[in-house]
Amino acid sequence: MAQISVSNLTFSYEGSYDNIFENVFFSIDTDWKLGFIGRNGKGKTTFLNLLLGKYEYKGTISTTTVFDRFPYDITKEQMERCAAEFIEELKSQCELWRVICELEKLHEDAEILYRPFKTLSPGERTKVLLGVLFSGENDFLLIDEPTNHLDQETRKNVKQYLSAKKGFILVSHDRDLLDACVDHVLVLNRQTIEVQSGNFSSWWENKQRRDSFVKAENEKHLKEIGKLKQASERSAAWADKNEGTKIGFDPVKEHDRNIATRAYIGAKTKKMQSRVKQMEKRINREVEEKEGLLVDLEQPVDLKLMPLSHHKETLVNVRDYSVTYKGAEEPAFSNLTFSIQKGERIALHGENGCGKSTLIKMILQKAGFMEKFPGRFPDGKPVLTESGVCETASGLIISYVSQDTSMLKGGISGFCAENNLNESLFCAILRQLDMERVQFSKNMEDYSAGQKKKVLLSASLLTSAHLYIWDEPLNFIDVFSRMQIEKLLLEYQPTMLFVEHDVRFREKVATRVVEL
Repeated sequence: MAQISVSNLTFSYEGSYDNIFENVFFSIDTDWKLGFIGRNGKGKTTFLNLLLGKYEYKGTISTTTVFDRFPYDITKEQMERCAAEFIEELKSQCELWRVICELEKLHEDAEILYRPFKTLSPGERTKVLLGVLFSGENDFLLIDEPTNHLDQETRKNVKQYLSAKKGFILVSHDRDLLDACVDHVLVLNRQTIEVQSGNFSSWWENKQRRDSFVKAENEKHLKEIGKLKQASERSAAWADKNEGTKIGFDPVKEHDRNIATRAYIGAKTKKMQSRVKQMEKRINREVEEKEGLLVDLEQPVDLKLMPLSHHKETLVNVRDYSVTYKGAEEPAFSNLTFSIQKGERIALHGENGCGKSTLIKMILQKAGFMEKFPGRFPDGKPVLTESGVCETASGLIISYVSQDTSMLKGGISGFCAENNLNESLFCAILRQLDMERVQFSKNMEDYSAGQKKKVLLSASLLTSAHLYIWDEPLNFIDVFSRMQIEKLLLEYQPTMLFVEHDVRFREKVATRVVEL
C-alpha cells in the first residue's frame, strides 16, 4: 500500500482568471477503490491529469505509484487505423491476446479490433479502450467516466470487474456503478474537499443529514441575529434619547433636577452604549458562525419546461419497421412496432449497435428535423434501406439532444443566435444547472464534457416542443443535475423518447420501455 498526498495544491488553466484548485490538502491510499464525485467543471478530470504530470501546478503531489488513465487520447491518424495496430502506442507492452480476453469479459467480439477505429460506435470504442486499460497489471487506474455510451449489460460487466479490483480512482456520475464498486469517496464540494469511507449512497445519506443540520443551524443563527439587532436598536435609541436630556431642563416641570444630575445621566448613557457595543460584538460573532455554514450546501433550483400540446394523440407510429445500412449483412433492427402517445415517456433500450440512435435519426428525418437543422448532423443522412412504417404527426415540433457535442464551438452568444434562443433565459437555465457565470465568457470548446452536455440540455429545455427526443442526455452530467432533471420531467410530464443507460434515471422517468 502507498499513499497519494496532496499539499497546498493550487492550479488554474493558462489565460483563465479562476482557480480550479486553491490551497488543497488531502491524502488517499492506493489500495482504495475510490469514487470521485463533484459538479461538472469542479476539476475531476483536471486532477487526474495533474496526477499524470500533464500540467504545471503550485504545491506538491507526492506518490510512488505508476498511473494509467482511461480514456486514452486517440489521434486522427489512429482513428483511420484498426485498434489492433496501435494498442501498444496507447499502453506500452500491451499484448493483443490480453485485450481480446478483456473484450470477451465485456461480451464483445474481438473482430472490432480489426475494423477502422472511426467506424466503431461510441460504445464499441469505449470497450476497446477498456480492454486495453484492463489488460495491464499493478497499475493504479485513473478511470474517467467509463460507462458513457455503454449498454446496460456491458455496464454490469464493468461493474463486476471493478468490484473485484483494488487501486483506482473512478470518476463517475452513475449512482449504481459507484454504489457497487467503491469503498471510499473523494468529494469536491462547492468550497471544500472531503474524503470519506463508504459508497455513494452512504455519502449522500450523510450529506443530506449534514445539510438538514446546517439549515437548522442557519435558521437558529438568523433568529438570534434578528433578536440581537432589535435589542441593540432599542438600547441605542434609548441611549441617544437619554443623552439628549443632559443639557437643559425645565425647573418647574423637573423640580428634582439640578446641574449635578448631568453626570448621573452621562454615566447611565455610557453604560447603555457599552451594552450596545457588546450586542454588536455578539451579532458579528453570530454572523461569522453563520457565514461558514452554507458554503457546501446543495440547493438545486427547480427547472421549468414549456411542452406543447399536439392536436393528435399519437405523435409517432412505427409498425413492422426495419432498417439496414447499405453493405451490412444484418439489419440494424427489424420488425419493430410501437407508438408514442401524448404524455408518454418512452425509453429505448438495447445493446450497443442495436439501432437506437439510428431509429431516433429516422424519426427526426420523418418530422423534417434534419433538413431544418442540417448542421446538427455532420455525417449527413444515413445511407440505408428501410421497410415498414415510420411516420410522425403533421406539424410535429421536436426538441432534440444529441449524444454528440463536437459541434459546439464559439461563444454562448453565437450559439443562441444560431439556434434562435433568448440569450438571457438560456444563461439563466445554465446557472440553474450550476454553471458558473465565469464560463459564459469562454468558448464552448474549452468547456468540460459535462458543461457541453448542459449547453445542449439547456437549449432543449428552452425550446417548447410536442416531443422531446434525448439521445443519452446524461453522459458526463453530474449527479445533482441528474436529480434536478428527474424532478423536472416527473413534474411537467412532457412527451419523450429517450435513450439512457443510467438505470436509476430510466426507472424513475420512463412510463414504458421499448426493447430493440
